[in-house]
Amino acid sequence: MLPLDPILLVEDEPDAVTLLQHAFARAGISHPVHTVHDGDQAIAYLDGRSAFADRSAYPLPSVVLLDLKLPRCSGLEVLAWIRGDPRFATLPVVVLTSSKERSDLRRAYAAGANSYLVKPSSLTQLVELASAFRAFWLEHNEAPPRHAA
Repeated sequence: MLPLDPILLVEDEPDAVTLLQHAFARAGISHPVHTVHDGDQAIAYLDGRSAFADRSAYPLPSVVLLDLKLPRCSGLEVLAWIRGDPRFATLPVVVLTSSKERSDLRRAYAAGANSYLVKPSSLTQLVELASAFRAFWLEHNEAPPRHAA
């Protein structure tokens, strides 16, 4: 059996990371989750730089879960970087944010987001969201072929 490609979670709030990991486990997501805590780390991970140079330890993700409100480099800046790099033109990027602002929604889709999800306020709803994410992005969606970065 081939190893599952990881999910790259870009989230700066430790409590949110813990809740998401718990929700993923309850939703039956078995893909490894690699977490980075700011936009600069997300770019370094995808680009295979610095601490993320070892692709056997930090393989390219099958999907990126991206918060918008990040330190150093915003989620929208990360998204623009991803879409500006031909290696990642088809990499699925799902914005996962607490922002319900219509302007954030519009800017995320304009920058190339594949989906925009608002973090729910309860763990039960977060597990439901994680289950829907699993079903669509990890089971039913036919991803385009990827090339190694």
